[in-house]
Amino acid sequence: MAKKIMIQGTMSGAGKSLLVAALCRIFAQDGYRAAPFKSQNMALNSYVTPDGLELGRAQAVQAEAAGIECDVRMNPILLKPSSDTGSQLIVNGEVRGHYDAKEYFKMKRGLIPEILAAYKSLAAENDILVIEGAGSPAEINLRDDDIVNMGLAELVDAPVLLVGDIDRGGVFAQLYGTVALLRPEEWQRVEGTVINKFRGDTELLRPGLKQLEELTEVPVLGVVPFLKVDIDDEDSLAPRLDRVQAGRALELAVIRLPHISNFTDFAPLDEHPNLGVHYVSRVDQLGRPDCILLPGTKNTMGDLRWLHDSGLADAIVDAAGRGTPVFGICGGYQMLGRTLSDPLGTEQRGELPGLGLLPVDTVFTGEKTRTRRHAVCTCEPFAGAALAGYEIHMGQTITNGAPPFCRFADGGTDGAVCGSVFGTYLHGLFDSGELVEKLALFLAARKGIEIPHVQLETRAAYRNRQYDLLADAVREALDMKRIYEIMEEYADEDAPRGN
Repeated sequence: MAKKIMIQGTMSGAGKSLLVAALCRIFAQDGYRAAPFKSQNMALNSYVTPDGLELGRAQAVQAEAAGIECDVRMNPILLKPSSDTGSQLIVNGEVRGHYDAKEYFKMKRGLIPEILAAYKSLAAENDILVIEGAGSPAEINLRDDDIVNMGLAELVDAPVLLVGDIDRGGVFAQLYGTVALLRPEEWQRVEGTVINKFRGDTELLRPGLKQLEELTEVPVLGVVPFLKVDIDDEDSLAPRLDRVQAGRALELAVIRLPHISNFTDFAPLDEHPNLGVHYVSRVDQLGRPDCILLPGTKNTMGDLRWLHDSGLADAIVDAAGRGTPVFGICGGYQMLGRTLSDPLGTEQRGELPGLGLLPVDTVFTGEKTRTRRHAVCTCEPFAGAALAGYEIHMGQTITNGAPPFCRFADGGTDGAVCGSVFGTYLHGLFDSGELVEKLALFLAARKGIEIPHVQLETRAAYRNRQYDLLADAVREALDMKRIYEIMEEYADEDAPRGN
């Protein structure tokens, strides 16, 4: 069975996902077959495995960092929030239903056999598993039924590294407070603490590190600097959504829907030197961009209502009427149509008018489409651009004879086009770089400006460079020798446990 190390955090956003990706890369560089594992993930960013199953995007990224293909066993439980109190439950890549929080908490311990089956199967095929917790192990109201932090660590007998985020302030209180709230047997599993996102001279931290070690009786195994690597973020709390790129020739506005999902679709646009991407949630933030993009969403009907109520729907329609190009991806594509109906109550029973910018109609069904795709754009001005992405969506869209956006390798078509309004179900459509460059040149020509041709590298090549930068920085910051020793100690059943 694989050796293991578990990364838990003092809070959501402490950097657990990034550190797991870094360790997966480091272990792979050192010649080990490593894989990530997160028993339960709550995120709106998801991905499709080669066999058409769904897992959290973070685990797909971590697998890529490890140099292996993603596998649904890496994330057996995925919760995709559809409201403030309810989520779609996905178990082993398949939809099991919608549950409110109270219902799910009553049933989640019953999922332990499926979690352990996934873990043991994955462990049998790998040298090292890098396990990620969720939120904080100090959420004492959730302790008794925990299946993702210390509860999981006990089930699989994993040592724990506890990570705190110094960039938010109060990192010593975070780490000490978390350790203080742990039960004795949980505290003994914490083999080291890590301070993450540090800016400055680590020597200034030394007195605090010494006192922290004395208070917690746990060694500090590293201070990781604030890293400027570009790796897909896990969820919509990520800083990317709040970033505004000023001073670029062309402005692209992404509508920040309340239940925005798979916003990483737009990451390749950030890399083009002439495209400035910003996210808007109010009419006064929209202005007059050169292009508007409607992203995917976990609650298309609810977010469409929000779009109308906020005034953004009218603003988008007005912009399209002036000739501003509009792109809709997945749920955004559905919103651009004439009607959306949900006769079965898959999201919200009833029918709503769309924005009416594409002559299409969408009907939600209980069946979810999950598949990877290779395609070529068939519409002008993007014809010939190679695309490689994936579909994750509920519902079927009737195009009513509208020209398609692209043609799949198997001969089928996807999406619809009407003038300068484009819709597609294909997530990851910008990853090859070809569509990004065609879009930039198209928008520049519309604006009457000239921009130099840019040959973007593929997203995969770009991400690989970023993984190496991440691994180099984390390897230098952490006591990797001690981490290897900890994993070896837990692999030896006769070795003493605990800090």
